[in-house]
Amino acid sequence: MASLEEEKLVQMVHEFIESEQEPEPEPSSLPISSINHSSTFILQGILGSYTKEEMEVMEKAKEFVREMKDEKMIQRSDIMKRRLMMSLRKHGFDASLCMSSSLAYYEYIDIVNNLTCRLIIDIEFKSQFELARPTMSYAQLSSSLPNIFVGSEEKLKMVVAILSSAIQQCLRESGLHVPPWRKSSYMKSKWFSCCNKVNRSIVIPYHNSYRLKDKKKEIMQVGGLSSQFSQLTVNC
Repeated sequence: MASLEEEKLVQMVHEFIESEQEPEPEPSSLPISSINHSSTFILQGILGSYTKEEMEVMEKAKEFVREMKDEKMIQRSDIMKRRLMMSLRKHGFDASLCMSSSLAYYEYIDIVNNLTCRLIIDIEFKSQFELARPTMSYAQLSSSLPNIFVGSEEKLKMVVAILSSAIQQCLRESGLHVPPWRKSSYMKSKWFSCCNKVNRSIVIPYHNSYRLKDKKKEIMQVGGLSSQFSQLTVNC
């Protein structure tokens, strides 16, 4: 039964993502309240599912933020993210600070432990989806978001797709124009565009479709950079 519900959830999410890439649909015959309830159900299902590693990283991130608050050491977000990255590395995670700048400059943390799994950690996640005058339905949906996000790229893509769609619906219901920085492509660029990865004191260009295995081959072929690569710790 659980697997059947999971399959339904995945199917609903993929329908959301596919609809984003199509022209704006005709008005639905379903009540808006029914659509919003469905979105909230899907979002809660995605965010309520954690792997063992995701839970472990989440606990470390929450502990770090809690300690900063207890010690009254809340600093600029960029400094906080760098310190969290170093804290995760001390706990044995191959963490890097990622700086994207395709459409929007943004910083987040990732952990790559093998060639097929990349975890995204964002301690400012919920604030990226805040609206000044949200509708009641959007406020209910966005209240499901965690302040700190920890999850796979696939999970993040699903969440961003749902929220981007909901933001546009919220603005249109309020009779407002959808600005460029609220569109799906802009929101996605924060986490899924080309970025530089800061690992200790080393900056590494990174692209989502560019695997570390290929990067290692390229660096090893360049004699002047081989010693620099030896300073990296890549857990595969």
